[in-house]
Amino acid sequence: MPGKSKLVEHEAPEKLLTQRGLFAGPSQIVSEDLYAEVKRGIAERERHRMVVHPNATVTMNTYFGRFPASYWQRWCVSPEVELELEVTGSGQVALVASDSEGETRMVAAEKVAGAKAQKVRLSTKIDKFTDGGGLWFDVITAEDSLVVEKVRWTVAPPKTVRPTAVVICTFNRVDDCLNTMAALASDPEPLKLVDTIYVVDQGTDAVESRERFAEVSAALGPKLRYIRQPNLGGAGGFTRGLYEVTEIDHAEHANVLFMDDDVLCEPEIVIRLTAFANRTTQPTIVGGQMLYLLHPNFLHVGAEFANLDTLAPGQVVEGALFNADLTGYDEETGKRNVQDKRVDAGYNGWWSCLIPSEIVKAVGYPLPLFFQWDDIEYGYRARAHGFATVSLPGAGVWHADFHWKDWDDWHRYFNLRNALITSALHSRFDPKMIVRGMAKSFATYILGMQYGLAATQLKAIEDFLKGPDFLKDGGVQAAADIRKLRAEFPETVRHPASEIPGFKPGNLPMISAAPTPKLIAPVFAKRLVNQLLGKSVHEAGAVPAGDSAWWHVSLFNTAVVTDASQEGVRVRKRDKELAVRLSKQGAKVFRELYRRAPEMQRSYRDAMGQLTSRDTWSRLYDL
Repeated sequence: MPGKSKLVEHEAPEKLLTQRGLFAGPSQIVSEDLYAEVKRGIAERERHRMVVHPNATVTMNTYFGRFPASYWQRWCVSPEVELELEVTGSGQVALVASDSEGETRMVAAEKVAGAKAQKVRLSTKIDKFTDGGGLWFDVITAEDSLVVEKVRWTVAPPKTVRPTAVVICTFNRVDDCLNTMAALASDPEPLKLVDTIYVVDQGTDAVESRERFAEVSAALGPKLRYIRQPNLGGAGGFTRGLYEVTEIDHAEHANVLFMDDDVLCEPEIVIRLTAFANRTTQPTIVGGQMLYLLHPNFLHVGAEFANLDTLAPGQVVEGALFNADLTGYDEETGKRNVQDKRVDAGYNGWWSCLIPSEIVKAVGYPLPLFFQWDDIEYGYRARAHGFATVSLPGAGVWHADFHWKDWDDWHRYFNLRNALITSALHSRFDPKMIVRGMAKSFATYILGMQYGLAATQLKAIEDFLKGPDFLKDGGVQAAADIRKLRAEFPETVRHPASEIPGFKPGNLPMISAAPTPKLIAPVFAKRLVNQLLGKSVHEAGAVPAGDSAWWHVSLFNTAVVTDASQEGVRVRKRDKELAVRLSKQGAKVFRELYRRAPEMQRSYRDAMGQLTSRDTWSRLYDL
């Protein structure tokens, strides 16, 4: 592989490019309306060029077309932004602004007639966007057409530009990883801003073993640093990039941009995140947003936080878009679904997230949690040290839809265990509230005949109670143990819907759920009594994923439930003896968690410095 390069600050350009004006996405599955919307007439939209035909109107008031002015005013030192584009033909280009309520105002405009590759420059101060609002441009034609290309939004540069390292963590997703690497290699302008690309391969199916790797490696050239290491989960993979930047390359002021291996990458995100990070008033975690890969028009969330008191991640910040069709319109206001109101995030997922090296120096490395909640914990730890997280609108990648992932899987162990650790470190960690919430979930698992999931939860609590020393191997043993434990429970296995063990295709009726009960507590008590007495409403039946709530599934002796992934089904069978055994074990575990919660909180807080230290990760990496 190519030799190592030092990450050093670069001479600043005359103008700092914050984003380009793109008119189409990096893939045919992506709607052009996410980039430029044709409001009237006809327009041809290409990646970097748009032809607006006569008597047409195109607006860039779209997810990728807007400049997030409110976020730049709140977090950055740039007082003014300039829009520059090249036009050929006749028409008008208007610079438009919005406020926090989505009300619009024209800021500047220029008409051109018979232009040939003419530069149009429109600028405005970033001074009226504290609570919200964005900037974009509209193109309007009359009797002639207008070609628009080479669109650039720029601000005044810093004295020097920070180097950037991209870190891709991968585990046995060879094709996905190669696609992401190829996407970065495909676009010269954002690639030019990247000094190093670390591919941290933790899988048994090596990315470098494919013929295509040589092609992609050649395209990335000396920027690529390919690293093989044992599987330490997402935490270990991404932290390796931070470690290389800070310990090996000794970068004092660098951007470290995490990128999941299985995203559909929009290379433009490199430009937008790094430009923002170069102009923030203080080092800031700058997060890319997540759009759904299976439903590419939809945004996961504009900004999220975690309720550490109830162990609930992914809570939507008030006013943030959530599960929103970015090409759609609000039914009440009739306005485009865009993030006009500025919303401040508690953390950002590591599907794409930039962390400045200064923050690593100040707060330490991530915890060796293997994966799940590592991004949440780091975001809240950084915040406790005064470093904010910004989820930047218009900086997005496409990632697998979360609601198409089934919670009843082995990763749920890490979600539960690491939630407890994060809550112990960064909240009051009220034993009564924690135990009440977890016990309630546990009871619904038992009623819903998810015995493996109930056992998974108890294992997570038991391992949390072992204390911080349990994290010393980075989660390797825990990952193996939870898979072995879950294999003991038949309903954790997914079967093809066409080959359900014990059933013929014609003797399994589909039984949908009744409306959600208005009074949950009495229904819960009734279901519990009936299960103890061996009573059921249905002997066997098929249940759609959307109807798999405990209060419906608990009516069956055997329920064949569609997996949330829609790739198969799970067969849940009532087992009174197992339910009683797990319930007794649960009562014991919850009592111990309640009793020892203060002790465990002190233990994890005392161990934080060591767990997040250079020495810990050097040992795990055997360096």
